[in-house]
Amino acid sequence: MRVAAIDCGTNTMRLFVASLNPDGSLHEYDRRLLFVGLGQGVDATGLFAPDALNRAFDACEQFNEIIADLDCERGRFVATSATRDAQNRDELFRGVRARLGINAEVVSGQEEAHLSFRGALSGIRSKPDPVLVMDSGGGSTELVRGVGAGADLAHIDASVSLNIGSRRLRERILRSDPPTADEIARARQLVRSELDSSGVELSDIRTFIGVAGTVTTMSALAQHLRRYDRSRVHGSVLSQAAVHEVADRLLGATVSEVVSWGPVQPQRAEVLCAGALIVEEVASRVGAPELVVSESDILDGIALSMLVDGKGQAISAD
Repeated sequence: MRVAAIDCGTNTMRLFVASLNPDGSLHEYDRRLLFVGLGQGVDATGLFAPDALNRAFDACEQFNEIIADLDCERGRFVATSATRDAQNRDELFRGVRARLGINAEVVSGQEEAHLSFRGALSGIRSKPDPVLVMDSGGGSTELVRGVGAGADLAHIDASVSLNIGSRRLRERILRSDPPTADEIARARQLVRSELDSSGVELSDIRTFIGVAGTVTTMSALAQHLRRYDRSRVHGSVLSQAAVHEVADRLLGATVSEVVSWGPVQPQRAEVLCAGALIVEEVASRVGAPELVVSESDILDGIALSMLVDGKGQAISAD
């Protein structure tokens, strides 16, 4: 059975078409990303802008062709932080249904965290417990603590969805290009306040896994890649020192400078410094000495939710 998983985030819309291998791993048929910027201005207005909705609908039409060509039997469209905040989310739902034939769903921050944890551990195995998975997105940041015996046997001890993300922090505080010292200080104060009240213990973490575009792009920059290479990013490791070095570099650079470095697309470069600041602040509190970078993330978790039940058994197409 082939399934289509769609992650509709604040910055991007992503598609993953997969089936289940006999060993329980995912077989990938297609994985792609489009910068949609659906959450542009939502933090300030509480509404999706018409242009942002049109970009999202264009992405749906492109994805629909792929889903049909690959003969997917099931699909799940998961919308996250920006959609949780948007008062006109029904416009998005109607447009998605018309173009994909799938009912879009807004998952809670807790459900988003669980999907990210499951997806991350499906690609990064055999790491010492306790495990922390950090999903640093455009509108929110999920922190999930648990034990990672395997993608289907994993147990979550605590999780939280913090209302801070790269686009939200950029639009709210880090407005200069590059950000000023005062803006950076205020942004750090906000992030630290959110972490102080998160309720997730970080100091004794032994395995720290980061997913999503901010973390993967930071890895590409730390490796001095001129072109983004997924095979070199997945499973790579960033020391605490490397995290701080990349974050400082991004916070001191203009958007055009970041684009000139090579592996960063312009749409991500616009908000990357804010995401890096969040990652840096989380890393500084984690007991593990390094950050393991995973390309397996919430998309993989969404696919697994359609293919494997809560007992680890394959779900049939019937």
